[in-house]
Amino acid sequence: MRDAIARTLSWVLALLPRARRAKPGRHTAKFLLRRRGSDRQPTPPLQPTPAPLRQPAPESASAAAWRTPWRAPSAETVRKIFEQRPDLPYLQRERWRAAAFAELGLDYDHPTTNITPVRRVTT
Repeated sequence: MRDAIARTLSWVLALLPRARRAKPGRHTAKFLLRRRGSDRQPTPPLQPTPAPLRQPAPESASAAAWRTPWRAPSAETVRKIFEQRPDLPYLQRERWRAAAFAELGLDYDHPTTNITPVRRVTT
């Protein structure tokens, strides 16, 4: 099957050089010069454009993050929440943690105990 495709492709590509245009294409310089005509005035020479003022390089997102104040709770606060009430069953412990984070104004996903799902509520 590959041989048939390769032969067909080479046959089509062999036809392309023979299919030359008698007239220049619409986007060639020859066509545009012919179309311009002698009745039109020549276009003025292009003026050099001034070099743009050098702009400071944009700051990367990671560098900009260090300049903004930390909006999440501290590690000590989160550690205290996770260490409290270890005697509760799993589901009640997760609900208790969610309530503790809600008091701080944070949203906590129930099924995980990882700190990455803790995020600020956008209200």
